[in-house]
Amino acid sequence: MSLDKVLAISGKPGIYSLKTQTRSGFVAESLVDGKRLSVGIRHNVSILSEIAIYTLSQELPLREVFQKIKDKENGAQTISHKVSKDELEAYFFDLIPDYDEDRVYPSDIKKVVQWYNILQKNDMLDFEEPEAITSDEEE
Repeated sequence: MSLDKVLAISGKPGIYSLKTQTRSGFVAESLVDGKRLSVGIRHNVSILSEIAIYTLSQELPLREVFQKIKDKENGAQTISHKVSKDELEAYFFDLIPDYDEDRVYPSDIKKVVQWYNILQKNDMLDFEEPEAITSDEEE
């Protein structure tokens, strides 16, 4: 499953996979405990493929950040999101030396680390960018 089908829902812990659309929103399944919930259109929902981390020179897509963590950890779990703020910042600085410390908060780093560990646990570490469909494939 690509990050296009993985969601973060404001006010709900963890991340969710998009299952189906309904007339009033959609149904999502928690990647933490497998529980399904109906999400209305009034909820603030972020698709992980649309999230980026600010650096001093550009915005780095979350997919690339996850790939850096995967490469650093050889596909294994990374540090816990419950470690101290200083440990999280040191880890992230080691990972992305030019991240913008003024716009990337410790809570953001905590979420990225937690989300990576959830994706790793669910064997969803394929962070390749989806290839565009060429005219040959369409025919």
